[in-house]
Amino acid sequence: MSDARSPAQIEADIITRREQLAVVLDEIGVRVHPKTIIGDAKAKAAEAVDRTAGRAFVAVNRTVSDVKAQFVTEEGAPRLERVIPAALLAVGVVGLLTVSSRRKKR
Repeated sequence: MSDARSPAQIEADIITRREQLAVVLDEIGVRVHPKTIIGDAKAKAAEAVDRTAGRAFVAVNRTVSDVKAQFVTEEGAPRLERVIPAALLAVGVVGLLTVSSRRKKR
């Protein structure tokens, strides 16, 4: 069997290769275009921000739930043995800050 190809076959192969090369070059041109690079960078940054914000939301939500569990029973009733001391502490801190700010104004 002969491996010799006719000039028409060679020419057809060259045309096919040129078309394939043109497609590849067009794809490369799109990938390295500044707008494409900027768009990709923006998308990656937005994804990172979304991921970070999501993690932060989960962490805050978990912390709030943990704190709430300290002051409220599973049925939703307040735990007075914890609420009253916390309220007294908050009133005390506000009172100290008020007295301190009044002394500074004099």
